[in-house]
Amino acid sequence: MSELPLASVDRVIRNAGADRVSEDAKAALAKRLEEYGEKLSREAVKWAKHAGRKTVKDVDIEEAYRTMG
Repeated sequence: MSELPLASVDRVIRNAGADRVSEDAKAALAKRLEEYGEKLSREAVKWAKHAGRKTVKDVDIEEAYRTMG
C-alpha cells in the first residue's frame, strides 16, 4: 500500500503535462517516489547524526540530495 496519496501523485504527473493518468501509472510513480524518498531519508539521517543531532533538518535533506546526485 502506498504512503503517498494517489491524488497528489496524479497532480505531479499532470503538472508534467499529462492530460490523463491511469491508476497503474499513479501507483507505479508512487512506488518509485517512495523508494527514492526512503533512500534520500536514510542519507539525510546520516547527515543529521554526523552533525550530532537526532532531528533531521532541511539542510540534511538538501545535503543528502546533493551528494546522491
